[in-house]
Amino acid sequence: MNYSIDNYEELFLINPVDTSEEMIESLRDKDIKKYRIKTIKSGDMLECEIYPLWKSSKRKRALKIKETSRAQKNLNDKNTKKNIIRLMNTNFTKEDMWATFTYDADHLPEDENQAKKDMQNYIRRLKRIVKKESLEDLKYIYVTEYEFDPEKGKKRVHHHIVMNFRNRDLAEEIWDKGGRTHARRLQPDDYGLEGMARYITKDPKNSKRYTTSRNLKKPTITVADSKMTKRRAEKIAVNENAAPEIFEKWYQGYQFNDIEVKLSEFISGTYLYVRMRKSKIEKRKNKGGRL
Repeated sequence: MNYSIDNYEELFLINPVDTSEEMIESLRDKDIKKYRIKTIKSGDMLECEIYPLWKSSKRKRALKIKETSRAQKNLNDKNTKKNIIRLMNTNFTKEDMWATFTYDADHLPEDENQAKKDMQNYIRRLKRIVKKESLEDLKYIYVTEYEFDPEKGKKRVHHHIVMNFRNRDLAEEIWDKGGRTHARRLQPDDYGLEGMARYITKDPKNSKRYTTSRNLKKPTITVADSKMTKRRAEKIAVNENAAPEIFEKWYQGYQFNDIEVKLSEFISGTYLYVRMRKSKIEKRKNKGGRL
């Protein structure tokens, strides 16, 4: 059986508030064949998406549930954020930077195509510097945000860019459209660069566009269908405090961050989402440092 988490993750929306009989019955449903663990490694971060695989009758029922346009949009937005978070954590560190560029009144782009050209020209200038200085090939993710200005009847535009170009003063200097420039060093936390990724993709009106360089590394994704038993999934869903010991044993070298447990009003089983981070000891080992 092949299931796509993107197709039915939105079915699991209920946060359990107690260990009721209904919840226990749902977790012990005989139509659940097993659980799948999808592991995503992005730089120092590790995520687990864990979800049930059912017998054919349950599968058909799940697939018959219609997704509303709002639910689909929510899912698309969620997947976009996940993708950017994982790309950032895979490709950038505290040694890299992010910058914000705006326009002055004389340089406002006429349309979105012009705004895109402005960023393409900016990146070309960066690449020329990178080539001249024999620096590491430029990697970047940039997001363009549009806001309508009723007084001028135009969209105001600004850009956020995350990149491995590390000369912040020069990065600001070569933006030639006036406005404000602000370059800062990245500051990962226990969740890597998730906060930064969410910040630059926060617009609920979907008026942002993101573009990436082609040389970005992809997160490492693996799938296991025999690691998580039904009994263990039930144990974790009923008692989240059991999760840290289990997952730190499975993923040695990583520290447990948190877990999200979800149920569904449509189908049986539970959806578990776990986030972990590489331990400081493991990071020192990888860098060849002392323990």
